[in-house]
Amino acid sequence: MRIAVIFESMFGETRRVASAIAEGLAPFGVISLANVNYAGAADAAEHADLLVIGGPTHVHGMSRVGTRAEACNWANDAARHLTLEPLAPGIGVREWMDTLKSVPRVYAAFDTRMDSARILTGAASGGVSYRLTQRGAHPLQTAASFLVSKKGQLDDGEVARARTWGATVGRALADLPVRR
Repeated sequence: MRIAVIFESMFGETRRVASAIAEGLAPFGVISLANVNYAGAADAAEHADLLVIGGPTHVHGMSRVGTRAEACNWANDAARHLTLEPLAPGIGVREWMDTLKSVPRVYAAFDTRMDSARILTGAASGGVSYRLTQRGAHPLQTAASFLVSKKGQLDDGEVARARTWGATVGRALADLPVRR
């Protein structure tokens, strides 16, 4: 099985989650792990049997041009102790999905968000799921949110939880009937 784990990350925490998910998925197929701004990400996604995709939650949903610009401003504020990822800001998951010619039959969505009630923070994975479902893909697993502190760092145990979630997604993929 070919599995594409595609992510958007501003400060590295979503990348860490995506990497852990890929580790959990590793026993179940050939993994392509890529930032949405990597040139080969679309090709990997379009040829995958499973697309696992996620990004940071910005203002209750997927990032937008304005929210990514604001994240860049945060990185310029020395008091925040944030460093932009090498491929940030670039485009986000929202815009990237619009560039795909086709999507795999099944997907799993994840996000990173502040450690607070979802009703207060929103979740980028909701928008990801909506867009992929509209294109005919089916969720393989319930979307997952991985929590970050107000200082922008993953909460304790979230990397391990991401690895476990990845393995759960992999088992669900393995249980799918073979497509002929």
